[in-house]
Amino acid sequence: MTTALPNTSPAEVSDIDRSARCATSFLLITALAWLVLGGVLALINLVQIHTPVFLADCPLLTFGRVQALQETALLYGWAVNAGLAVGIWLLARLGGSPLRGANFVILGGVFWNVALVVGLGGIVIGEMTSFSLLQLPRYIQPLMLVAFASCAAPGVLAWTGRRTEATYASQWYVVGALFLFPWFFSVAQVMLLYVPVRGAMQAVVASWYAQNFLSLLLAPMAVAALYYLLPKIKGQVIPSYDFAIYGFWSLLLFGTWMGGRHLVGGPFPAWIPTMAIVAACLVLFHHIILVVNLREVFSNSGSIVLKFAAYGFACYLLNGVVDLLFSSRLLAAVTQFTYFQQAHLQLGLTAFSMIMFAGIYYMGPRLAGVPWPSVGLIRAHYMGSLIGFTTLIASLGIAGWIQGTDLGRADVTFAAIAAQTHPWLLVATAAQVLLILGNLALGIHFVCLLCAKSTTESLAQFRQPQALEVSAS
Repeated sequence: MTTALPNTSPAEVSDIDRSARCATSFLLITALAWLVLGGVLALINLVQIHTPVFLADCPLLTFGRVQALQETALLYGWAVNAGLAVGIWLLARLGGSPLRGANFVILGGVFWNVALVVGLGGIVIGEMTSFSLLQLPRYIQPLMLVAFASCAAPGVLAWTGRRTEATYASQWYVVGALFLFPWFFSVAQVMLLYVPVRGAMQAVVASWYAQNFLSLLLAPMAVAALYYLLPKIKGQVIPSYDFAIYGFWSLLLFGTWMGGRHLVGGPFPAWIPTMAIVAACLVLFHHIILVVNLREVFSNSGSIVLKFAAYGFACYLLNGVVDLLFSSRLLAAVTQFTYFQQAHLQLGLTAFSMIMFAGIYYMGPRLAGVPWPSVGLIRAHYMGSLIGFTTLIASLGIAGWIQGTDLGRADVTFAAIAAQTHPWLLVATAAQVLLILGNLALGIHFVCLLCAKSTTESLAQFRQPQALEVSAS
C-alpha cells in the first residue's frame, strides 16, 4: 500500500521512466493519432445519420462501413494502444526496475498498428465481419493476437521481476487484462471465424466477446490507472485498501457474464439474459468497493490530472448503473436497437478515455523530463472533453429514448421519428466536433512535449510542483 507521507525530495525522472520512454511514447503517439482519426470517422457517421445524402454516392464509405471503421479505430487503435502504454509504464514503475524487453513493445506496436491499417482497408472494401466490436477481417486478426502478446510480454516481465513480494491493485488489474485479452480474443476468433458455431449461438459468442473487451480489457486498465494516480497525487493512503482484492475478483468473475443483456427478447433461452442481469447486479459490488477506495478522487485538490480522473471515474460508476438498469426487460424493450445503445457505448469509452487522459498528463513529463508546454492548453482540453463528452452522451441518449418510445407506437411514422430525433443528432454532431478539436490539441501538445529540450528553468518547474509525488509505491 502507498504510504501517506509526502515525498519532499524532487520528483524524479528515473531510470525506469527512461527505459520505458521510447516504447510508451510510440504507443501513445499512435493512440492519439487513432483517437483523432476515430473522431473524424465518428463525425462522418453522425452526419450520415441525420443527413443520409452525405457521401451517399461513395460506396466505400457507406453508413455501415463508416460505423465499423470508427468503432475499430477508437477501440483497437486509441483504446488498446493507450491502455498498453499506461499499463506497461505502471507495471515498470511499481515493479521498481527498468523495463526489460522494451523493443518487443515497439515491435508489437508496429505490427499491431500495421495490421489495424490493413484491417481498416479490408473494412472499406467490404471484407469486414458482421460481429460488433470484432469487425476486422478474419485474415488480420491472428497477426494482431501475436502483436498484442509481443507488447504484453515486457509488462509480464516487469510483474514477475518486481523487487518486492508485495503487490498493488494497479498491478493486479493490468496483469489480468494482459492475460485475459489473448484468451477471449482467440476464443472469439475460433468460434466465430474459423470454426464458427451455428445459428443463434454466434450472437451469444459475439455479445460475450464484446462484453469481455469492455469489462476485462478496457475497464481493468482504467481502474489500474485510478489506483495509481490517486495516492500519488493526493499523497495519502487509499482508504479500506484491503477491500480492493474483492473488487478485482468480482469484476473478473462476473464481468464476463454480462454480455447476454444485449440478447433480451431474442431467440435464446431465457436463462442467458437472466444470468447477464444477475451478473450486472453482482458487478455493482466491484463499483461499490471502488467508491470506498477511490472516493477521494472527487475531493477538490487543484490537480488537473485528478479532474480528468474524477470525471472518468464518475462515468465509470454511472456506466455500471446503466448496465444494470437498462438490461432489465422492461427498459431494454425501449432502448434496444436505438441511438441509446451508441450513447451507452460512448459512456463506457468516455470513462476509459478521460482516465487515460489523466494518465497521459501525469506520465508525460516523466517520460520527457520536462513539464507540459502549456497549462492553459491542458485546461482547455479538459473543458472541451467535459462539455463534448457530456453533450454527446446526453444527446444520443435522449434521441435513443425518443426513438425507442416512438417505435412502440403504431401511429408514429418513421419520418416523424427522424424529425423528432434530428435536433438531438445535430447537437451530438457539434459535440463531436468539439471533441475532435480537443483531442487534436492533445496530440500536438504531446508531440511538442517530447520534442522540448530540458533547461534549468524547465527542470526546476518540473521538480517542484504542488503534491506531485509521494514516497515510492
